[in-house]
Amino acid sequence: MKHLIETALLTHGLSSLSNEYIKKQWPFKEANLAYLENGTVKTGTIEDYLKLREHPERMARIDCTSLESAKSQGLSGAFTASATMAVCRELDIPMAVTAGMGGIGDVEGEELCPDLPALETIPVILISTGPKDMLDRAATFSWLRKHGVSVKGINTSSCTGYVFKGSPLPLESFDLSLPVAAPLLLINEIPVSDRITDREILTKAIQAGHQAAAEGRAYHPAANRRIDELTNGYSSIIQLASLIENARAAKKLP
Repeated sequence: MKHLIETALLTHGLSSLSNEYIKKQWPFKEANLAYLENGTVKTGTIEDYLKLREHPERMARIDCTSLESAKSQGLSGAFTASATMAVCRELDIPMAVTAGMGGIGDVEGEELCPDLPALETIPVILISTGPKDMLDRAATFSWLRKHGVSVKGINTSSCTGYVFKGSPLPLESFDLSLPVAAPLLLINEIPVSDRITDREILTKAIQAGHQAAAEGRAYHPAANRRIDELTNGYSSIIQLASLIENARAAKKLP
């Protein structure tokens, strides 16, 4: 297997999408989803994983810094990008796939998301749609480059945001036919024409995320849920589509 796909978005980020909808859209038959079940790392098909998604409240959100503890506690949980990269290293799989990734921002306890040190230290390529919109994309890319991580765009020479359109940041364009090697972050953007235009929605999502964090809950699922609510589920539809497109890009790499 050439890649594994993270499951945090599928579990906690697509609040309005049913299992039936996700299964219908999912084009892959192989066991390419990575997660933890009762302390054991699993790679499963979409059918395998959706059984766990029926009870998202029982699924921990696991990154690379909490993976070993979650294993020892016998937890079940969904993997973020960094945990997926860690599992790829364990299984000798060269690429991990995510949609919106972490970065540098003002999320309490996540001012430097584990996704960034993971890209520096774990020899696994990450394919992502880009840093989430509430993060500082320029600071995120600057940190990565200063720490030796190459950041390139798949068929694009800029990064302009995640589900919203922001200011363009220059990227070196990457050709999918070229050989790849870590440390490398590949950005595969959602088409600008498909993105959400009302940035007031982002402001409200940031408020919801901070409120959740103040109450001891996870920031990003709360922010994502608010965007989903304010777009009548559209944000979840384009994020799922983007995750699928990133996995398709991984399959094309040499």
